[in-house]
Amino acid sequence: MKFQFYAAPFVLLSIALCLFGLVVADLNSDRKALLEFFASVPHAPRLNWNKSTPICTTWVGVTCNRNGTRVIGIHLPGIGFKGSIPDNSLGKLDALRILSLHSNGLRGNLSSEILSIPSLQYVNLQKNNFSGLIPSSISPKLISLDISSNNLSGSIPPAFQNLSRLTWLYLQNNSISGTIPDFNLPSLKYLNLSYNNLNGSIPNSIKSFPYTSFVGNSLLCGPPLNHCSTISPSPSPSPSFSPSPSPFHVHQPLSPATSQNARPTTSRSYFGLASILALAIGGCAFLSLLVLVICVCCVKKKKSERSGVIKGKTPCAGKTEVSKSFGSGVQKSEKNKLFFFEGCSFSFDLEDLLKASAEVLGKGSCGTTYRAALEDGTTVVVKRLREVLAGKREFEQQMEFVGRIGRHLNVMPLRAYYYSKDEKLLVYDYMPGGSLFALLHGNRGVGRMPLEWDSRIKIALGAAKGIASLHSDHTGSKLTHGNIKSSNVLTTQEHDGYITDVGLTPLMSSPSTMSRANGYRAPEVTEPRRITQKSDVYSFGVLLLEMLTGKTPLGYPGYDDMVDLPRWVRSVVREEWTAEVFDEELLRGQYVEEEMVQMLQIALACVTKLADNRPTMDEVVRNIEEIRHPEFRNRTTSSESESNVQTP
Repeated sequence: MKFQFYAAPFVLLSIALCLFGLVVADLNSDRKALLEFFASVPHAPRLNWNKSTPICTTWVGVTCNRNGTRVIGIHLPGIGFKGSIPDNSLGKLDALRILSLHSNGLRGNLSSEILSIPSLQYVNLQKNNFSGLIPSSISPKLISLDISSNNLSGSIPPAFQNLSRLTWLYLQNNSISGTIPDFNLPSLKYLNLSYNNLNGSIPNSIKSFPYTSFVGNSLLCGPPLNHCSTISPSPSPSPSFSPSPSPFHVHQPLSPATSQNARPTTSRSYFGLASILALAIGGCAFLSLLVLVICVCCVKKKKSERSGVIKGKTPCAGKTEVSKSFGSGVQKSEKNKLFFFEGCSFSFDLEDLLKASAEVLGKGSCGTTYRAALEDGTTVVVKRLREVLAGKREFEQQMEFVGRIGRHLNVMPLRAYYYSKDEKLLVYDYMPGGSLFALLHGNRGVGRMPLEWDSRIKIALGAAKGIASLHSDHTGSKLTHGNIKSSNVLTTQEHDGYITDVGLTPLMSSPSTMSRANGYRAPEVTEPRRITQKSDVYSFGVLLLEMLTGKTPLGYPGYDDMVDLPRWVRSVVREEWTAEVFDEELLRGQYVEEEMVQMLQIALACVTKLADNRPTMDEVVRNIEEIRHPEFRNRTTSSESESNVQTP
């Protein structure tokens, strides 16, 4: 017994040493495989892999797991690789999840040794010179596969039908031929098979994808392309559609000469009578139903009108509970002093607003924001301001000003406001798309739907136009926003971007307001009075970096990936490894790296430390537009900012 007691620690130590040896062996095998690839494939000189340095912390483009025991990611786009991938190199990384080698000069066959790595989830090998067949052995965990813009040939392997987790599949711009397998993949949301040599009809399981997913295959047919031509040798009727033999239906063979005009008279008479009876009965039923619906609607309308009159004269049921949310400072003598701006279509009063069920959307530097659902079905956003230092007259003048500048298409219009000594409320439209911050950072992990590159550009351009319209206001004053951040950029479900909280900073001139959003604050801004249009440009530049990197700027507690974005991005770019800054969610989907690099250049110009060297917002708008639309080059933006105005 004593021997066993004393021997136990040595046994545990031996087991621990064995496990450590296995871990080191696995990491060493990963190192060996990468060095084999490194030695066999020509590359750019800035690739700093060295067997004497730590692989997980110093090797460019290599990502390890949290324990630092295995290589799980390779990100080496546009690094200048030439030649073919040797055997027994990357295929030996049996813990690899992400492989991104796009925009290089790799050639040769696409080895099944790589695509069949069991742990592989995301592959981006687009824009290389791979040739030969697509491997039929593929990782069952694959979520994203982009092998577009290569020289691949042959058919699409039937094994693709078994990839139940596949969400992105990009095979465009190759020489792939044959028919398309019946992709019955529950997770497939993005598909591009355009500009290949595919033939036959498009399977029913993927007909819902857009025309652009299949264009450029001249022998491919079926929705959403042209319908396939049906060639039938004889016009003999199909048994499933032929009427049953009866005394009123006589089958007679038709000669080619008489087939066009000859019609069985008895059959026509029989079906004509049936059609007339069916139409008459159906018409009567439809008219009866229509009359009934109209009567019910009229009754409901009269009831709602009567209840509305009563509602305005009686105390609000449940008002106390909701008042605690955003109406605790509303006084009884001021119940109907909710001011609506001209052109607003809302028909509720303050009493209706206080009765609404409220849900907290967020707490920002200007106050708490609620989603309010009124009894009539209207949904609005109510912002309860805090730390307002302005008096009533100054507040009302600022609200009138906000109502005027909110007429631009990309500025969130203020619909109504309420002022009392203890309570200040603002009413806006409800935006179902949420904020840019929520789209970028909300619920990151398995099952999350990433924000695509096209959507990010669209949102950023909309927000930039809104800020530019504010800076271009022709009142003679240098108007600023002062609180630009991703949570103040709201979106529609179509990902149109709107800037909100416009004109509120002058009302809340307090040091605490400034400190809450310091991740976006320009270095020269130490107090609200120092805010300028160029400091707005700096804040928008941080927003662009946030959109590109997927990282959270300083000032948002509870997020692990908070960084000083301008400083971090500059340090990475200084090492000539620009691709490392981009959000991994972007790299998994379809994107254009040239556009991302151009947007990064715009962002870095905005966050230049010297304010005078930053561009204007008009220039930022023009530069973003030129990323996608070179024809916009040399066009001024100020005139467009004025013309892009709507009535609230």
